[in-house]
Amino acid sequence: MEEHLDRQPQPAARPAPDHAVYGISVAAELLNLAPQTLRVYEARGLVEPRRTSGGTRRYSDDDIDRVRRIGELLAAGLNLAGVKLVLDMELENRRLRAELGEAQARLASRD
Repeated sequence: MEEHLDRQPQPAARPAPDHAVYGISVAAELLNLAPQTLRVYEARGLVEPRRTSGGTRRYSDDDIDRVRRIGELLAAGLNLAGVKLVLDMELENRRLRAELGEAQARLASRD
């Protein structure tokens, strides 16, 4: 019965990076931004937080990382339209690299 007293508390499991868990106020605090800034980014199509059935925004760690990338691009002198273009090109680049990797794997498996 006393065995459980010797157990160390286990750290809480972190959610998957794409699992939306942060409300807008928490996300804004993590990013040191105003919630309104996140709303502007969403309105401009730069970030797409998920919504609860009640319509509340929920941000994931992936969303947080994307907003940090937006901040880097803004600090480099881009405007929001330029940021959108860069983010879209980065996404397309990742997609094409994955496609290329898959094609290379298929070719290698034929040998």
